[in-house]
Amino acid sequence: MSLVQLPAAEAVPELARFDAVIDVRSPAEFAEDHLPGAVNWPVLDDEQRKTVGTLYVQVSPHEARKVGAAMVSRNIADHLERQVRDLPREWRPLVYCWRGGQRSGSLALVLGQVGFRTAQLQGGYKAFRAIVREQLSTSPARFSWRVLCGRTGSGKTRLLQAIAAAGGQVLDLEGLALHRGSILGALPGRPQPSQKHFDTRVWQALQALDPARPVFVESESARIGNLRVPEVLILQMHEQGRRLRVEMDDAARIALLQHDYAELTEDGERFARQLEPLIELRGRALVGSWQALALAGRWPEVIGALMAQHYDPLYERSMARSYPGLADAPRVDLGDGSVGALAAVAAQLLAEAQAA
Repeated sequence: MSLVQLPAAEAVPELARFDAVIDVRSPAEFAEDHLPGAVNWPVLDDEQRKTVGTLYVQVSPHEARKVGAAMVSRNIADHLERQVRDLPREWRPLVYCWRGGQRSGSLALVLGQVGFRTAQLQGGYKAFRAIVREQLSTSPARFSWRVLCGRTGSGKTRLLQAIAAAGGQVLDLEGLALHRGSILGALPGRPQPSQKHFDTRVWQALQALDPARPVFVESESARIGNLRVPEVLILQMHEQGRRLRVEMDDAARIALLQHDYAELTEDGERFARQLEPLIELRGRALVGSWQALALAGRWPEVIGALMAQHYDPLYERSMARSYPGLADAPRVDLGDGSVGALAAVAAQLLAEAQAA
């Protein structure tokens, strides 16, 4: 038998050493969040887990264990048939469940008996989650932040991408949140992750950064779509981040937004419906005027109106509250937002950061 139990503090920093990280929880638990790179080998599926839980409460723990053990045994046998038949003896998996108990113990025991170099994560996902929460409350303070502040459509995300392409360090919170950060910011066909999984994605991104080099990030609000940005990260950006004032002329902003939201501008009725939540803030008459422009397909006009009458005033209030003194910050002019302009600005910002 080859089976060891590893504390989370020892295993989590070394996940790459394992040939597989196996989450034996139900598919619904796995979908909510999981360790980076994990694969799901449920020993109880969602319906089976519900059945066993009901028996535990309504009949007895003993009856639940008998029924559950039969289900777990069949599921483990299925995983062995489908997943491990051709694996070498040296294969080294890390197995975990919610608390490092019976579910992961069952699979880990069988894999160890087969002869694989199996490790079971002590404390399970719960211990991993505790590490993520603790490090999200401390690690943002290790970095030197360069905060890209700019109005909606001013090219901040594209500049982040250009900086990354030039070898700079970036934290793309909107990319991690799968949302563009405005009322129209949902990505078609790509739902946002759960809050726990977003936390994990941010934690994982921070783990990959070098504290000795500056990190560029957009001036996000405390929420991106339905997700909360870790509080300590937001505080570090607000209080310690070096502000950079990103600007682009209005015509270029309108063109950029029309390009980035092309999927919305293909359907005026859908666009108009997505403006409905703004009625409470901006009033039915104003929102109705935007909706009329959208239904008429007058996209440059509706985008320009939304910028001038909604997004820009909102931005000014948010920046005054979160980044006082922004008017005195270094100005970053993206010109027409072309690939060449973005690359030139990215190179300049990285050169300045290196010289600082």
